[in-house]
Amino acid sequence: MPDQKRIKFEIATPERVVLKDEILQVTVPTIEGDITILPKHSPLVSILKPGVLELKKIDGSLEIISVSGGFVEVLLNKTIILADTAERAEEIDLERAEEARKRAEESLKNLRDIDATQFANLSAQIEKELARTRSARKWRNLKGR
Repeated sequence: MPDQKRIKFEIATPERVVLKDEILQVTVPTIEGDITILPKHSPLVSILKPGVLELKKIDGSLEIISVSGGFVEVLLNKTIILADTAERAEEIDLERAEEARKRAEESLKNLRDIDATQFANLSAQIEKELARTRSARKWRNLKGR
């Protein structure tokens, strides 16, 4: 019989499975706001927005993951995230993420005749890099670095 105080959790991107583990809870950034999922959470499907996932692991430690969008599905004691991109915070080079965000913002400023597609692409890039930066900073703060 499954442990009723744990959630089977999986996060995957088109390229890889980022994490597959049992956890105590996860907070996810959805378009409706951040949602904390605990064991026995009501089933739901929601769209993720770029942001920071916070997972509380069985040993009490926190795992921080940056996502740039996708979907979350919650079933009884099982949560699956299909993300456009996802990176564990410890894998993120903070300086490179900040530089990428600055480049995207400069590109947005320098474009005079921008169409809706270009604007959407640059805005999505900025949001992704902001999420990566927030994740890396949060992880560094947790680890005292």
